[in-house]
Amino acid sequence: MNKILCLAVAALSLAAADVALADGNVSCPAATRAERKPTAELVQILKNQGWKIRKLQMFNGCYEVYGFDEKGRPVEAFFDPKTLARVAVQP
Repeated sequence: MNKILCLAVAALSLAAADVALADGNVSCPAATRAERKPTAELVQILKNQGWKIRKLQMFNGCYEVYGFDEKGRPVEAFFDPKTLARVAVQP
């Protein structure tokens, strides 16, 4: 029974690691408020892709989005505020 419980905890930890590791070394080029696209535009794009947005904020010059992707998986993603392109997290 203990082995099954340990395996279940390990599997859940690995599933959550994707979200936990996202908050790493990420930054976007400096953009003035006038250069940034509205957050509502990003939210609409992501909703059209099937995402459910729980929180959106600025982090290191990027839009940081917490929510669930089109498959219902938890996600923390970063987007360039000028282009709304997804930004990769550096290890």
